[in-house]
Amino acid sequence: MSFAPQIRIPATYMRGGTSKGVFFKLDDLPERAQVEGEARDKLLLRVIGSPDPYGKQIDGMGGATSSTSKTVILSKSTQPEHDVDYLFGQVSIDKAFVDWSGNCGNLTAAVGSFAISNGLVSADRIPENGVCTVRIWQKNISKTIIAHVPITNGQVQETGAFELDGVTFPAAEVQIEFLDPADDGEDGGAMFPTGQVVDQFDVPDIGSFQATFINAGIPTIFLNAEDIGYTGTELQDAINSDAEVLKRFEKIRAYGAVKMGLIQDIAEAANRQHTPKIAFVAKPKTYIASSGKTVSDTDIDLSVRALSMGKLHHAMMGTAAVAIGTAAAIPGTLVNLAAGGGEKNAVRFGHPSGTLRVGAEANLENGQWVVKKAIMSRSARILMEGWVRIPEDSF
Repeated sequence: MSFAPQIRIPATYMRGGTSKGVFFKLDDLPERAQVEGEARDKLLLRVIGSPDPYGKQIDGMGGATSSTSKTVILSKSTQPEHDVDYLFGQVSIDKAFVDWSGNCGNLTAAVGSFAISNGLVSADRIPENGVCTVRIWQKNISKTIIAHVPITNGQVQETGAFELDGVTFPAAEVQIEFLDPADDGEDGGAMFPTGQVVDQFDVPDIGSFQATFINAGIPTIFLNAEDIGYTGTELQDAINSDAEVLKRFEKIRAYGAVKMGLIQDIAEAANRQHTPKIAFVAKPKTYIASSGKTVSDTDIDLSVRALSMGKLHHAMMGTAAVAIGTAAAIPGTLVNLAAGGGEKNAVRFGHPSGTLRVGAEANLENGQWVVKKAIMSRSARILMEGWVRIPEDSF
């Protein structure tokens, strides 16, 4: 009996924000995986270790959570005035598919660092000491992101004193600007796909409650925590340990996806796990974060809990933070009201691991809200680099 040999593919395992993923240069992939399609998806699935009926991804690079089942493909940009093209694939843990429908805001923090270190940014744009501005074209959503990456002695500086709740050790701060983060709709109102900043949202057999549907950073459904029986101070076990609760949230998400026009039938939501996100908000309350530290109600403007890939996130997805900052800047949204209402250009919100500050610039133009950019700080670090190995016949 003959067996297929393993092949090795250059790869880098990186932390970006509160996520981890496997990074590839496009031209390092086998030729048939350099274009979108079945071969690429199968390759990434095998690299990560999916689908895994045990839900552990033991035979791959994944960490069996939505934050660690991620892949990134980078190449020199084909867009004018951009340095790098960034394609993100969210790999399902227990199903054989890769979701390409949205961005990962956390891993965005590592894109600039990888691009500089791997020759995707022109040498004349990299200072000997200072900050390198990396112009990223996010291919999943066709948006521009600017990463400000610290440079010391001509190399990416990864260590530093910047602390990010949800990440154990301090590192160098990377500021990220998401330019024009809202969806570009022909009707001018696609930031709010229903045309309203708050809707009455009916979900069969569950209930009717207020919701804000927004396309900014990533399509997101915001609910009031108290409307669905929560306080907004919950940690992961309070949600993720109850299979019936998770089914309830998934049903709400599926009906919300239809209402946002992302799918036509709720059955399609099963194959679109990455988007939309669902989150619930509450006015500030003191709570104990997962690290054991106290988050005081005086330290935050509001509390937010968000689900990713069917589970409550341990901190906050970067793209959802963009949605939070954008919604907070627009009077009348549930996020804005939870933060006290009125005009805001930045908020600090509480999440299961601690707090995060995000800013957004919103203007009312011709009767429509327009957000020019959202800004937040993350950090990134190379964890391992070399090659991943997969069976030659796996893709």
